Amino acid sequence: MNTFYGTGVALITPFKSDLTVDFEALTNIVNYNIDNGTDYLVISGTTGESVTITSEEKKAIINTIVEANNGRLPLVLGIGGNNTAAVIEEINTTDLSHIDAILSVSPYYSKPTQEGIYQHFKTISQASPKPIILYNVPGRTSSNMLPETTLRLANDFENIIAVKEAGNNVAQYLTLIKNKPEDFLIISGDDDLALGVVLAGGAGVISVIGQALPKQFTKMINLGLEGKASEAYAIHFDLMDITSLIFAENNPAGIKAVFETLGLAKSTVRLPLVEATEGLKSKIKEAVNKLD
Repeated sequence: MNTFYGTGVALITPFKSDLTVDFEALTNIVNYNIDNGTDYLVISGTTGESVTITSEEKKAIINTIVEANNGRLPLVLGIGGNNTAAVIEEINTTDLSHIDAILSVSPYYSKPTQEGIYQHFKTISQASPKPIILYNVPGRTSSNMLPETTLRLANDFENIIAVKEAGNNVAQYLTLIKNKPEDFLIISGDDDLALGVVLAGGAGVISVIGQALPKQFTKMINLGLEGKASEAYAIHFDLMDITSLIFAENNPAGIKAVFETLGLAKSTVRLPLVEATEGLKSKIKEAVNKLD
């Protein structure tokens, strides 16, 4: 279970100016994260613009990351949606031989009841050959997977091993940490709350900003896991401005602007997202340069 302690990163999908996937940049980002201390990589999440990626592109992205990673870090693959049967179909038809866990989002748009959410994940659990990390992100799904539902799933299914909790709700985090089964992991999906979650007993983070600043962010999380709060918060305070800026307009436009500043990828995104405004890019560049 220690596989998913520490800092995971929700990788972007870099695009060229013509909106095709930039596989060279993706390879460079994978190596950059491995070289700078990231603990595991998350493929095809929201930050990877998964909703505008074709199934053929998704396979090519997985293959590129698997090849670049070369077995060095654990890999988590996003397979989720609001059509339970389609999620099962994707699990059954995807080569998961190099994947260590599946990250599956609580159903969006349909707004199921808590029982509907439970039954959705029960069905996925029974079909999945890999461990499952639940993903609760109410701001995007329009429904909150309540702690009682998460904990019910954690207790009922051995292969449901963790939740990426991204409700930006401290009370909900603490309820989960207080009542979770011993081996179940509470992973922060909120970069701004990640350190506090870790200090309270969380397992770590699946981060957006961490993939661009892996050295600093990973050090902060590791210090948090060691209980060294004052040292960890010194880094947290240094990163506060840039962490806030990358979410000011939309994700992943903000993090892609950081990568553009670092010279690792273009800031191109696919519609309906648009690139960060020049004003925001300027602020992001200034914040990144301050960290050097």
